[in-house]
Amino acid sequence: MERVIGIDLGTTNSCVAVMEGDAPVVVPNRGGYKTTPSIVAVTEAGKRLVGHIAKRQAITNAENTVYAAKRLIGRKWSSPQVKNTLLASAFTIIEGPHGDVRIKLREKTFSVPEISSMVLQEMKVIAEDYLGGPVSKAVVTVPAYFNDNQRQATKDAGQIAGLDVIRIINEPTAASLAYGFGKGFDRTIVVYDLGGGTFDVSVLEIGSHGVFKVIATTGDTFLGGEDFDGRVIDWLVKGFHEEHGIDLRQDRMALQRLRDAAEKAKCELSSVVETEINLPFIISTGRNEALHLQRTLTRQVLEELTADLVARTIQITQQALQEAKLQIDEIDETILVGGMTRMPAVQRSVGKLFGKDPGKGVHPDEVVALGAAIQGAALVEERHEMVLLDVTPHDLGIMTVGSHFEELIPQNTTVPTSRAKIFTTSRDNQTAVKILVMQGESQKADENELLGEFVLTGLKPAPKGQVEIEVTFAINTDGIVSVSAKDMETGKAQSIQVTATSGLTTDEIKSMMQNAQEYMVERRTDEAFETERQRAESLMSEVESMFPIVERVVGASDFGRDALAKARSVVERARQAVQRKDTGAVREQVDMLERTIRMFRGVVSRGT
Repeated sequence: MERVIGIDLGTTNSCVAVMEGDAPVVVPNRGGYKTTPSIVAVTEAGKRLVGHIAKRQAITNAENTVYAAKRLIGRKWSSPQVKNTLLASAFTIIEGPHGDVRIKLREKTFSVPEISSMVLQEMKVIAEDYLGGPVSKAVVTVPAYFNDNQRQATKDAGQIAGLDVIRIINEPTAASLAYGFGKGFDRTIVVYDLGGGTFDVSVLEIGSHGVFKVIATTGDTFLGGEDFDGRVIDWLVKGFHEEHGIDLRQDRMALQRLRDAAEKAKCELSSVVETEINLPFIISTGRNEALHLQRTLTRQVLEELTADLVARTIQITQQALQEAKLQIDEIDETILVGGMTRMPAVQRSVGKLFGKDPGKGVHPDEVVALGAAIQGAALVEERHEMVLLDVTPHDLGIMTVGSHFEELIPQNTTVPTSRAKIFTTSRDNQTAVKILVMQGESQKADENELLGEFVLTGLKPAPKGQVEIEVTFAINTDGIVSVSAKDMETGKAQSIQVTATSGLTTDEIKSMMQNAQEYMVERRTDEAFETERQRAESLMSEVESMFPIVERVVGASDFGRDALAKARSVVERARQAVQRKDTGAVREQVDMLERTIRMFRGVVSRGT
């Protein structure tokens, strides 16, 4: 049976897991790390870098290194979140052809799903190296509060990466699967998920018979570790400006150094009470005078700088409890997910809200990928011992007269589900109605997300309010929304399956998939060459080290001189093949070098 991998596509780091027997395991990358930075860069030579190698060169290549792309995925250029990101990014963000967001690296422009696909492709490679074969199916996690367009953009990223994303699953739900799978207990839990870019909180019931039911979920898709880092950056920039009158944000390399220093200091302050931020030669003045930045940041100051961010997460958690209609004492355990939950102030605030310390039973960076792997195995193996009941993260409805939003399926409704409502025409002799399908929590339609639209025609002319139209919404377990409208008198009907958009056309996705496939062929070819090169150079070195010994033993004979000449020829051909980067020729010479070494060893053993 084909293996399905689980991928946590994170804002700061990503993680991949797979089921081994009855247990999920996180797959380490080649460096032995369980997580990989969600960072993509393009070098001056046009080479793509992903992960740790991209992070290491971020300071010297700041404007061509992308981080936190997840915060932009599925968003419109006009959104306030994009405007906020523009102010703090070292890389160039521009408007795309469909009102979407594009990122410029070197001379090429990439869509956000394309950038995310590069991270997913890296996860795919890590899994394939571990499993020893190709991987094509994946379950990918998203923040619970993602809307349909953000989910579709994530799915498109998977498709571009060469993955069949068989299910998109909410991150807190995935964490609950890893926490409760196979445990056989009945518990009501809260998953508090504060990651690098997003915050979610979900209330779930876990049944002893393997039923995982989400009761309520809410969140903020623009609240996370990036914002905590931003507060430290602001503090550093302000102090430097007061001292030197220079705004460090105007220099891309300085801004990237500040980002790195802020993140590092924030992480250190989870285990120590103060840390020094020391950035020598941060910027040069017009007089070619180098200026340095050196400040001490204490845990207390960090907590003061970010107190409102932590308070916002607690407010959202209280909202989730209200929507779940549960009291604090009805929650058995709180599960902390995401790297930001290591911050002592976060742990204290959550503990204070629930009157007890949060649980320590899961790894905050790995638990989401583990849950995705469990869900993937359950889908392909059709396991009946596990049932997952999730909810809609947002209200679904239509726009009515006066640009009002009329909800049909409320937020936190268990899926799959369907709801119908009767509406009447708003004008005399109206023969057609346009149905605008929307998603969001605002009573004003234009503040919500437009998912799709269609027109019901052929209505019988009548005074306004006389024609009744039944609108039915249905949503399946994959989150696909279908909407139909029917004239109650004539029975005339029209329907659409609402397909969210990531801002990419089908042709664009196909082109990006082709580019990704070509990249993988080139990468695998480079990897194969590198493996053979290392082997060839090791063997050449060994052969050359044996020349003096062999020459002493058999150099006086015609046979010996001939053998030595042939060996030198093999070494030279191998060196030329390496210089040409001809993988096949290098592999052929590796075989010849191994035969030469066997022959030399035989000569040496006979001579001694």
